[in-house]
Amino acid sequence: MNTADTHTRQAPEAETRNTFTLEPNDANRLANLCGPMNEHLKQIEKRLNISIHNRGADFALVGSEQAALVAQHILQRLYAELDGGQILTADEVHLALQQSDVESISTATPAAPNTLTLIRTAKCTVRPRGANQQRYVKAVQSNDINFGVGPAGTGKTYLAVACAVEALLKDEVERILLVRPAVEAGEKLGFLPGDLSQKVDPYLRPLYDALFEMLGFDTVGKLIERNVIEVAPLAYMRGRTLNNSFVILDESQNTTREQMKMFLTRIGFGSTAVITGDPSQIDLPRGQHSGLKHVMDVLANVAGISFTYFLSKDVVRHPLVQRIVEAYEEHEAQQPDDPRR
Repeated sequence: MNTADTHTRQAPEAETRNTFTLEPNDANRLANLCGPMNEHLKQIEKRLNISIHNRGADFALVGSEQAALVAQHILQRLYAELDGGQILTADEVHLALQQSDVESISTATPAAPNTLTLIRTAKCTVRPRGANQQRYVKAVQSNDINFGVGPAGTGKTYLAVACAVEALLKDEVERILLVRPAVEAGEKLGFLPGDLSQKVDPYLRPLYDALFEMLGFDTVGKLIERNVIEVAPLAYMRGRTLNNSFVILDESQNTTREQMKMFLTRIGFGSTAVITGDPSQIDLPRGQHSGLKHVMDVLANVAGISFTYFLSKDVVRHPLVQRIVEAYEEHEAQQPDDPRR
């Protein structure tokens, strides 16, 4: 059995050799791109089934023509994004690989760093990955009401929180509201102790995690105490008018038609709303129609409202998540329609 390191393995048959040079030639930047012990290069090799050889800024990629082209695109783009001195992580390489698309990349050129939409928060700079994420962020920054629709793991909620934090730090809004329907995911959790915030917290954990990453635990705690960040179940939105706020409605596939209409009519002056959801994961009781599915038809052509639709190829989690989503989509396409949808 051949146990040779992936970085030095023999290239597959029917291979091509693709050579290029990264500019400008910067030793620190190159070391950052390659990673400790060339770990980032090995990560790309393993995923695309190619061999990567480099001497300084001169690279040679050996493998199938399409895979080598994808690898070149990824390396050039990551190198261009490293001009600010930040440290490249394995997670960022993974995300770049996840959003790589052989068909689209084969005729594309790497985007210049100044054309990328970056979201700057107190603790980190968030880079939308792929064309869909870029379109989503630009839509949120340009429209008052925005929908992000698609499977789990496509960054819908995380990017919405990042945009909210950036808007708050720029004083474009006065507060952030995190809203979610309190619908259990197929489980009966029983009575939850505590006050309103403590009861709703378990449902909003993904939003909290994103806030902690972007602002820090202590800052988030202080902002919640001052009601600059507010957490509320969807049912508590009735009767309110939300001015100068950034409102995120997460898991909106579990709203009813009436709840969705109620939420959308709460939006006041100076506010931005982002509604995220996955129509394939509806947890409403059988016979209840999803407000998200309904609103996608009702508001499709209304000016000032944006819809961004994510696909399985936009999943930025473990590679198996994309395959799982695709397998479920294929299976469900062959099943009778669920009345909740």
